[in-house]
Amino acid sequence: MPSALYDPAVRTVLDRLFGAAQGDGSLMASLLAGLAPGAVIERMPAAELADLAGEAYLPVAPEVGTLLYTLARASRPALVVEFGTSFGISTIHLAAALRDNGSGQIVTSELSASKVRAAEANVAEAGLGDLVDVRAGDALETLRDLPGPADLVLLDGWNHIYLQVLRVLEPNLRPGTLIIADDTVRFADETRDYLDHVQDPANGYTTVHLPLDDGLTLSTRH
Repeated sequence: MPSALYDPAVRTVLDRLFGAAQGDGSLMASLLAGLAPGAVIERMPAAELADLAGEAYLPVAPEVGTLLYTLARASRPALVVEFGTSFGISTIHLAAALRDNGSGQIVTSELSASKVRAAEANVAEAGLGDLVDVRAGDALETLRDLPGPADLVLLDGWNHIYLQVLRVLEPNLRPGTLIIADDTVRFADETRDYLDHVQDPANGYTTVHLPLDDGLTLSTRH
């Protein structure tokens, strides 16, 4: 049976989104150049950051999307939790795996109201809307109440708060939960506190790094 990842409806949406995301580099460069002198992204309010990147796709790379599908397909998670929905590219890869698994749910969080609407529309167009709960708002609040323990976590929002989001999720992590953090090489400075946390076995994680795209860090809960 063909994988849901190659279903025509899924491929149509993903191809359109990946094509649109090719303009992200110049868009973000222009937006960052327009910041006030001395502005530091890590110190900006979350709502201001969401507005700043409201038109940016900020996607996972295609090969990272395929890896997400593969990991979710193999681990058969009952609950996937995602920080940083954006336009839904990574969400669709994960949901395609759940469709092929025959069960599972995704809870994903996005602060930008316009992106929430776009992601919901994209996931629905791909035929995967019944598997995805897109929560609008600050992930530090929206991800506190989950329908069960998280089996797989994707951190792909603002890098400098990865550790804060992980701490919110830790009460809902079980032994064996897989945590995937994106962009940890390109934004190593912004994710340093997160990396220090998951690389210390005393904190309950085993961690490995993958040199895909901007760098992935995979951790499992002890």
